[in-house]
Amino acid sequence: MGVFTTATGRRSRSLKSILGGIAVVGASALVLSGCAATETEEPAGPTEQLSLKIGTILPQSGALAFLGPPEEAGVALAVQDINDADLGITVEAIYRDSGDTTTDTATVSVTDLLSQDVSAIVGAASSGVSKTVIDQIVAAGVVQFSPANTSPDFTTYADDNLYWRTAPSDLLQGEVLGNLIAEDGAATLGMIVLNDAYGTGLAGALRATFEAAGGEVVAEELFNEGDTSFDAQISALTAAAPDAIAVITFDQAKVVVPGLVGAGYPGNQLYFVDGNLADYSADFAAGLVEGAKGTLPGLDIATLGNFQERLLEVDPELTEFSYAAESYDAVVLLALAALAAGSTEGADIAAKLQEVSGGSGDGEKATDFASAAQIILDGGVVDYDGVSGPITFDENGDPTEATIGVYQYGADNKFSRIN
Repeated sequence: MGVFTTATGRRSRSLKSILGGIAVVGASALVLSGCAATETEEPAGPTEQLSLKIGTILPQSGALAFLGPPEEAGVALAVQDINDADLGITVEAIYRDSGDTTTDTATVSVTDLLSQDVSAIVGAASSGVSKTVIDQIVAAGVVQFSPANTSPDFTTYADDNLYWRTAPSDLLQGEVLGNLIAEDGAATLGMIVLNDAYGTGLAGALRATFEAAGGEVVAEELFNEGDTSFDAQISALTAAAPDAIAVITFDQAKVVVPGLVGAGYPGNQLYFVDGNLADYSADFAAGLVEGAKGTLPGLDIATLGNFQERLLEVDPELTEFSYAAESYDAVVLLALAALAAGSTEGADIAAKLQEVSGGSGDGEKATDFASAAQIILDGGVVDYDGVSGPITFDENGDPTEATIGVYQYGADNKFSRIN
């Protein structure tokens, strides 16, 4: 796969109780004028130590629970780095569960976090879950910052500038996946789709791209969160005999995929997405999905220096790393925005998020919190490029520079990056 460039409009898994091909999109951060240096040449910028309290609603339970540990580890590592830097701001994180859309866990968690006067909430991972709490968070004047929401719906959501995300819209993932399937030679496509903002949004983008490439979608079967039987959908898909099937699910893939293969569909003609691209070595018979491919936003963690090793120091039991980098960057950006604003008020932080990401086309590059914070303290404007990529928010809070990797499963039912 090559490099895709696009500009999007705007916004769409647990660390345990030890705590309490590539696609690139491109786009643009108000210029911060720091306090001028005094006549005694003291450093400019904020002079009072800020204390930033954030909450998380990441999945410790539910259909995306496999994403909770890496995301919470990313948050914890960022908090550690910020506090160790001792550069004008300290961060406290309060970890809560988001559950999934079959429960009201997220609402309970958000209510609890708001009662503790958090300035920002990191999460949810699920776009559907975020939709259940975004109005509550916005009404409280608190920033909601998701590391994994990909539904295109958030781009134009009425959020008072308080919703931000480090994961790119599924308009991009759908484009990459659609082109991948077409380039692999499939002329017909079937889809099994989670009937929520994430699933239908990704399916729509996939369909549009695949059809534009000359392909035909011959079956699209929906299911709802909480469903446990997929026999009807599997029968309809196999009857249509498509060249490829896109499995747009969360952990329902653990039932859907063996069902499809058991019904005679070849495992190597399946395509996974970020909601279910996971290690199935303990779940599937050896070789069940050997040759299957999938897409996942974010850089290959193996290329991020010692980031994976540092995550494992936070949580030695980690086996998944998806969205850890995006979670890390979410916390760093929140801290930098608070430092640039000289405030921990939600609206003040939100007003500086585009700027510190380099979204105004100005600012001095920095790739770690300490360097970025020092630029702000010296009175400059920072352009933070994080472990998840350059980020560069547009005016809607969407990252305009992001990466989609293409992965393939081996005989051990583990995936590795191929592009």
